[in-house]
Amino acid sequence: MGQWLNTRFEALSAAELYAVLQLRQDIFVVEQACVYRDLDGLDAQCWHMRHQRGAELLAYQRCLPPGLSYAESSLGRITVPAAARGTGLGRALVQRGIDFNRQQWPGAGIAIGAQAYLRDFYASLGFVASGEPYLEDGIFHLHMRLMPG
Repeated sequence: MGQWLNTRFEALSAAELYAVLQLRQDIFVVEQACVYRDLDGLDAQCWHMRHQRGAELLAYQRCLPPGLSYAESSLGRITVPAAARGTGLGRALVQRGIDFNRQQWPGAGIAIGAQAYLRDFYASLGFVASGEPYLEDGIFHLHMRLMPG
């Protein structure tokens, strides 16, 4: 159980923002042993989609408008903590992001910079790889796109 929330940056409480940043750091910096600049200046222009059970954050992604990271809208910082993986939350999260972006920015399409090992997961949701894998912050990534729906 739990609840899905999607909030503009300025509407996040301090505690909600702290939980989001802590989860992103736990996964992308600590778990993946990757030193990178998570606070990239884009959060204030994004919607922050998350699934919570009580105070526990079980899934998170940010939904970016067209023109911010790509010409298309985008999903980013997609994460599910290790304890919640394998439950279907990741698939539900990305599908909700797709649905939100298509409603919010119809006709824009969706682009992601996916970690390359997740290619098949994103392909199962309709994303198509474009170009060759590239190294970003020590991890291979792949540009993937979902056509407007």
